[in-house]
Amino acid sequence: MTAKLPISHTTFSRFISVCASSFRALAFLFLAGPLSWSQHPESVQVHVDADQAAGTVAPAWNFFGYDEPNYTYAPNGKKLLGELAALSPVPVYVRVHNLFTTGDGSASLKWGSTNVYTEDAAGKPVYSWAILDRIFDTFHAAGIKPLVEVGFMPEALSTHPAPYRHNFPRDAVGTIYTGWAYPPKDYQKWSELVFQFVRHLRERYGDAEVQTWLWEVWNEPDIGYWQGTPEEYFKLYDFSAVAILRALPGARVGGPDSTGPAYPKAAEFLQLFLEHCAHQKNYSTGKTGAPLDFISFHPKGSPKWQGDHVQMGIARQLASIERGFKIVASFPELRQTPIILGESDPEGCAACSAKDNPQNSYRNGPLYAAYTAEAFRHTMALASREHVNLLGAVTWAFEFEDQSPFEGFRELATDGIDKPVLNAFRIFGLLGSQRVKATSSGTLPTEDVVAAGVRGQPDINVVAARKDHELEVLIWNYHDDDLPAAAAPIDLTVSGLPAEASRALLEHFLVDSGHSNAFTAWNEMGSPTSLSAGQRETLERTGQLQLLSSPEWVAIEKGTLHLRFALPRQGLRLLRVAW
Repeated sequence: MTAKLPISHTTFSRFISVCASSFRALAFLFLAGPLSWSQHPESVQVHVDADQAAGTVAPAWNFFGYDEPNYTYAPNGKKLLGELAALSPVPVYVRVHNLFTTGDGSASLKWGSTNVYTEDAAGKPVYSWAILDRIFDTFHAAGIKPLVEVGFMPEALSTHPAPYRHNFPRDAVGTIYTGWAYPPKDYQKWSELVFQFVRHLRERYGDAEVQTWLWEVWNEPDIGYWQGTPEEYFKLYDFSAVAILRALPGARVGGPDSTGPAYPKAAEFLQLFLEHCAHQKNYSTGKTGAPLDFISFHPKGSPKWQGDHVQMGIARQLASIERGFKIVASFPELRQTPIILGESDPEGCAACSAKDNPQNSYRNGPLYAAYTAEAFRHTMALASREHVNLLGAVTWAFEFEDQSPFEGFRELATDGIDKPVLNAFRIFGLLGSQRVKATSSGTLPTEDVVAAGVRGQPDINVVAARKDHELEVLIWNYHDDDLPAAAAPIDLTVSGLPAEASRALLEHFLVDSGHSNAFTAWNEMGSPTSLSAGQRETLERTGQLQLLSSPEWVAIEKGTLHLRFALPRQGLRLLRVAW
């Protein structure tokens, strides 16, 4: 366990608030007028060619996940799922653990249960779908598409059932990997459970709906989540895939959702799994190969606490993505198989709070939002470079019930209040589907960020897209070190706009320390652990994506628009131009 924060949580929160105030003060100096601009003549040159197509905007960001499936139908869980479904017209996929775990449906950190499988006194299966239906009914009502994770092991099927339920973060048994993590004592019973599970969902929601879902087997079988051998996991995968397809012909099945391939053992496991699916004997059918409609693995970053600030470790996450892409591309028959980054995050423990793990204090403020934009940009660049087919990247973050606000869990919302990172996803959802050419003089090469992160100059990057009579330009200012810094002067030129247009309606959306940021507002309230109705209303409002100012008409001259503004460190700005 990481050493505890040497200062109190309240003191640390106030330190963050002071930093936020410093950011706002610096931004004000830049926005004040021509004098402040002249003090920083080395502006970042951003150029967007609105009439030069550069491919499509792949919505790889529209995947989310969490450990605790029973939070799905909690009031704040329902609220957040509705917000995720409303991000854009693109369907949102959600992946959860513990769909087969034995228990009464009560949730706690890193735990959930559905009790779908028990056995009677004679050892015959007893199936129960009541809790499971509450989960999937909530998904269905919100318009969410499940990325269905088949796991974990029911107590009655486990080869090592006791102890079964863990108590995170402190447990007398000393591990969370208890009876639910073991192989089945009977693979035929396991196969029948998977079949009955899929058949039930098919009957409840109909073929047209469930054919749009994704199905995968287990979670991180290369570490403690699987207390068997690799070969036993391959056997589990084969029996599961065959059962899924028997219940739902045409289902898209994948795996193995192993850990980050930047680590040699994880890379070896992914290689062995792909070799098994491509060339080896299937444990269930006896034929060569196993169904594999998508390939999944989990890249994670590695933030560190530097004594007075967080230093993010984006290089570790991108290195795992790069290595995983290379492994997939090394199999000619699998090279174009879709890839899903099953958990793609700044670090590995969503339920480890910043209160006890100060390196996780990035989660409450705009750094998490800027990091997310940075990671997606370079992930897409790596996919293009390695010529692989990236389908999605799961952000393993949701919400945690019955916790104080801004406790520092990796989540999209806290106690029903949206965090800045959720506004990054709202911005992504505003992007059009047609990407256009965009360059920034402040961009760092992807190979440099993979090798060393962003430790010298910041990465001031841009993505632009368009739809009918509208252009969207997203610019962010990212650095691994969460320290006060001067805002970056941005000199933006947009060319290729319609020659007949003389003006355009301009909107600025901003996520930074003072905008679209309920955390700053909460700190200014004194960091209350219990909220009044008025405080909650204020925080829910400030947690939404905010316009920097009212929309304004700006001049277009000969198809060109020129703008200057300042972008704070760890800030994101979306400019929406309509004509």
